[in-house]
Amino acid sequence: MRYKPHPYQAYATQRILDTLFIGLFLEMGLGKTVSTLTAVDRLLNDYFDADRVLVIAPLRVAEDTWAREIDKWDHLGHLRISKVLGSADQRRRALKAEADLWVVNRENVEWLVGEYGSKWPFDTVVIDELSSFKNHQSKRFKALRRVRPLIKRLVGLTGTPAPNGLMDLWAPVYLLDQGERLGKTITGFRDRYFLPGERSGHVVYNWKQKQEAESRIYEAIGDIAVSMKAEDWLELPERIDRAVPVRLTGKAAELYKKLEKELLIEYADADVVAQTAAVLSNKLLQMASGAVYDDDRGVKLIHDAKLDALEDIIEAANGKPIMVFYNFQHSLSRIQVRFPQARVLRKGTEGTEDIAAWNNDEIPLLLLHPKSAGHGLNLQESSCRTVVWFDQIWSLEEDQQANARVHRQGVRHNIVVIRLVAEGTMDEEAVEALERKAAGQEALMQAVKARIERVRG
Repeated sequence: MRYKPHPYQAYATQRILDTLFIGLFLEMGLGKTVSTLTAVDRLLNDYFDADRVLVIAPLRVAEDTWAREIDKWDHLGHLRISKVLGSADQRRRALKAEADLWVVNRENVEWLVGEYGSKWPFDTVVIDELSSFKNHQSKRFKALRRVRPLIKRLVGLTGTPAPNGLMDLWAPVYLLDQGERLGKTITGFRDRYFLPGERSGHVVYNWKQKQEAESRIYEAIGDIAVSMKAEDWLELPERIDRAVPVRLTGKAAELYKKLEKELLIEYADADVVAQTAAVLSNKLLQMASGAVYDDDRGVKLIHDAKLDALEDIIEAANGKPIMVFYNFQHSLSRIQVRFPQARVLRKGTEGTEDIAAWNNDEIPLLLLHPKSAGHGLNLQESSCRTVVWFDQIWSLEEDQQANARVHRQGVRHNIVVIRLVAEGTMDEEAVEALERKAAGQEALMQAVKARIERVRG
């Protein structure tokens, strides 16, 4: 296919060429992969300013997306890609292959750094989903930090730069500039921009932003961060968000209130116990969806109200495909029992076949977990108009990425995102938390948004 870049894609490519380290905060659907590959091709073959290029990506994206984008576009067809995946022996063979790009899943970053150490060979690194390096204590961040001085160019791609707040920015930005803008240490970053909140002894459990911290952080990273929102550049069909209230009655409501108040539900075979606030919130979310795990990992059924609501939605869709996101395995099992026509997206080659079947409208009900379906899946070519969140989640990043599998460039009709929210339960808290986080991320995106002349064809 011939590549005719949109103005924002051409701008993103040029910024990569002009900047040794840059964060492209491009929302889902803006074609950041092809924009980056175009820049990489020019760095390799026109500028001769790159020699060995490493792409770090989520596993499914590493397996499929980057190679598929190279095959898709005529101007990239000559690029050779080697997938550093599989067993250790397979990965080592892939590293020795003749290639222009080597792509590795982020779980193997620590292994890769261990393989090369001070002989790190990749002068250019692309991190697909930079926000997955937000934890400064993670092994993947610490490993990449060790070899960062050996990397000449680094491109960080993400649509969700600060999924849980500004504290998430320090580690990703450090990988870009090695601490020049937000400080060399997380401690220094916290001291400069935050005040300690709740604490137990010397352990601080939350941090509060200092006055004007947001504007100061945005200003500090503005020269190496380009932000673009899909709504500013794409004429996307409308996305309609709806919360469908689900009422718990009778025994289900009693059990929910009992666990919430007493932290214990007694059963003959195994009890349901919530020993911490985190465990309690998770179990209450489970109960809101209709079942809960007991202490022996058995499943206690609570209600079928959400299954009944999903059945109504399927009937109203008049045969159009529906995408359903679940968070708990017992939700998946119960949906599959009630709706035998449902399919789960598989892994590897079978998963690629499932994607094609979905886009050809051969799957009436597709069940996805947001962690496995969040990045790199193009599922927008089906006639699906309805996305249903059966279970509610806390992660803004997973929520936004998952919804963008359908509502993205290429979709031809409005998309309705429906959340099944059990009234008076933790579901409502989770939905409100996502809305608050979205407001915070919107401020970041606006602050560093690329001020490019908007051109509409």
